[in-house]
Order: sequence, then C-alpha cells, then structure tokens
Amino acid sequence: MIAIVDYGAGNLNSVKKAFDYLGAEVVVTTQPEIVTTADKIVLPGVGHFSALIGLDNAGLRDALLRGASAGKPFLGICLGMQWLFEGSDEAPQFAGAGIFAGRCRPFPSSVKSPHVGWNSLAVREGSRLLRNVAPDSFVYYTHSFQAPVVAATTAATEYGAQFSAAVEQENVFGVQFHPEKSWTVGLLILKNFCEVR
Repeated sequence: MIAIVDYGAGNLNSVKKAFDYLGAEVVVTTQPEIVTTADKIVLPGVGHFSALIGLDNAGLRDALLRGASAGKPFLGICLGMQWLFEGSDEAPQFAGAGIFAGRCRPFPSSVKSPHVGWNSLAVREGSRLLRNVAPDSFVYYTHSFQAPVVAATTAATEYGAQFSAAVEQENVFGVQFHPEKSWTVGLLILKNFCEVR
C-alpha cells in the first residue's frame, strides 16, 4: 500500500487519480500511524516552503524520516522533493529533511518566476525511477524555487541555469515536476515507482 501524505499543501486528488489509473493500492492520509505501516510513501506538495510546517503540526515529519531511513521507497513531488534537501531560502527558518545536501534557491533574475509549463529533462543513465524515460522528454512544472544539482541528481532541467529535476539515492526519490500532470511520461515514472522494491 502507498501512503500519500496529506499535510494541507498537496495536489492530492490528481496524484491519487494517477496511481488509481495505474491500479496501485493507495490511501491519502494525515495519520503518522498509517505512514508507518505503508509499504511506500509519497509526499506531494504545492505552494510556499513554509507549508511544510504542516508535517510537524500533524506529527508526520518523524514518521516520514523513519520510513525513509527504514528503506521504504519514498517519493517527494515538487515541494515534497524540496523538503528532501536541507532547506529553502523561501522559508529559511524551516529545516528540510537533509537527505540531500544543499538548499533550494530562487531562479536568477534573468528568467520569469515562477517557472510554469512544459520543459525538457536531461536524463542521466542508471535511474530506477526514470527507467525507459526518453532523453529530452517533456514534463510539467510549476515552482518558484529550485533545488541544486547534486551527486544524486538523475535528471536536470535548464531554466536560467540547471537545476535538479529528479534526485535518487537508494530508496529515496524526488521529482521537481508534477508527474501527475505530465501525461504518459509522468505515468511511466509513477509506474516505475510502483515497481521499486
């Protein structure tokens, strides 16, 4: 069973519908106990980084960190991926999970922010999450802050500069784009996540 975490800032219905379409067993939950017993965890999110305080308020932060450290497949989407880093300049007082090094920064002033719409992926070889995703595939974005390119980056996108489009480290995965809005490419990525063991 896949637990989709509801902390008050997620694009929950679209994410759940995408997994439903794939035939996955999913539950949307606010309960740490359900997250703890789930086989896999999905942390979606849209909006301001400070919305992630909802994880602390609901007692979900510890459940997520325990699940990730226990080896459960974990997927952060958009704001959920940014949470996997140390933090964000958007809300400096709020700490991220620190699974990946670095902080999320605003886009350079040379480009319009937020970054909204379709953009292409420069996919690196060897990713389980991006298996069979064609090079230069397009996915859908909507975000104002960007995660740095790190050793765990498995795909990057160019918008003013390169940023991490996807990250992967053992059982922990993150995507800055919205797979639930990215048509067949997004469904393939969610399918790959369903098949991760």
